[in-house]
Amino acid sequence: MAAGQRPITLAALQEPATAAAWKKIPSWYLVATEDRNIPPAAERWMARRARARTVAVRAPHAVSMSDPGPVTDLILRASRAVRPGR
Repeated sequence: MAAGQRPITLAALQEPATAAAWKKIPSWYLVATEDRNIPPAAERWMARRARARTVAVRAPHAVSMSDPGPVTDLILRASRAVRPGR
């Protein structure tokens, strides 16, 4: 995965956000407890700030590659929660 990843551009870091969607819609957050790119404490802080429903998984930063099951479960749970009548 690293071989195909491009460096971030300066423009991507300078573009202002116009609105934070997590302020208006329900959010879910998967904390990768073995993440060495984003500290899990920072992930938990971001999840709390967004008032997100949180799931913790003992996995590295690329959890969707190393352990896709919990990622899929979280996505399915979130999709059912936002559809009325389910």
